[in-house]
Amino acid sequence: MATGVLRLRSGLSLLRWAITVSPAETSIGVRNFSRNFSSSSPPANEQKVKVPLQMFGVSGNYASALYLSAVKANVLDRVETELLTLIEASKHSPVFSQFMKDLSVTADTRSKAMEDICSAAKFSDITKNFFVVAAENGRLGHIYQIAQRFSELTMAHRGEVKVTVTSVIPLPPEEEKELKETLGHILGEGKKAKLEQKIDPSILGGLVVEFDRKVFDMSIKTRAQQMERFLRQPISLDGL
Repeated sequence: MATGVLRLRSGLSLLRWAITVSPAETSIGVRNFSRNFSSSSPPANEQKVKVPLQMFGVSGNYASALYLSAVKANVLDRVETELLTLIEASKHSPVFSQFMKDLSVTADTRSKAMEDICSAAKFSDITKNFFVVAAENGRLGHIYQIAQRFSELTMAHRGEVKVTVTSVIPLPPEEEKELKETLGHILGEGKKAKLEQKIDPSILGGLVVEFDRKVFDMSIKTRAQQMERFLRQPISLDGL
């Protein structure tokens, strides 16, 4: 464990150096809906809200519409929790998961089922109406993609940036805190890192940090490969 922590610290030091010198970078309108997810009429002085990210396609349209409704009703956190709760539940219920994808079920049956499920779970009106609209329009099969797009919107709303960190062992609390502080300086004011940790013993040590289509590879595996390529280069004896 001590060796693993030392390797993590080495990775953190290299991350700071790589960012300040020359990081290696790799590139990896909401339409109007006939029915609003809100259950009440909007007030005359309703706040103007814009989506923080422009999204396209079915999942992008639904996610954006849900985001706008949730922000206007000041229930964004609750709606996000409810959406993810139902998504997680569907993963553990093959029958329910199949039901959401089965377009042979009538729209009325789908809508009534989602309304009953959301009511039993005591979901907010915004979330319940969202699922009912999705059911009516035959879009329940897109729920997983919609949830992913919605999470991207909520992260942008909070100034969060998803950062994937790969290491050989889970980051100890002090190392995670140090990494977040380092990333905070990199991301700039008003933004904070939301870490997603991955364990990969094959990198041998160090860290691989990915965010905003940038990759900072400070793994021992990559450094060893670079050293191997360097050592294989022919040595010129001219001038000796």
